[in-house]
Amino acid sequence: MHAIYPNGSKPSAQDLRLSPGVVSRGHIFVTGMTGSLQDGTMPDDPATQFHAAFDKIRSVLVAAGTDTYAIVEMTSYHVGIHDHFDLFNEVRCKYVCDPFPAWTAVEVAGLRRQGALVEVRVIAEAP
Repeated sequence: MHAIYPNGSKPSAQDLRLSPGVVSRGHIFVTGMTGSLQDGTMPDDPATQFHAAFDKIRSVLVAAGTDTYAIVEMTSYHVGIHDHFDLFNEVRCKYVCDPFPAWTAVEVAGLRRQGALVEVRVIAEAP
């Protein structure tokens, strides 16, 4: 088992005592990602948040030697799921491919990051 740290992520990950990704037994477990930008701000625009979350997931997978095509399972946690589900799904479809990952979408009352509309965690096949 070993941790995956995309460029520049190790200091903040160590402050929180988490790994952005962990490779174990042929799979990559990616920590739940919100749509905050690289400077830490949370955009007001839902589409920008959704793309940012998937871009962060992609950065972990690329650091592990693969990409989003390797995602086998996804769980998304939504604040106000009915307000933005169609847009989220439209963005999600730009990052996944056939065979599509198993997916569970859950509405939650809130997320740790203030202003976050979604947090996405995935499990991917390791290269």
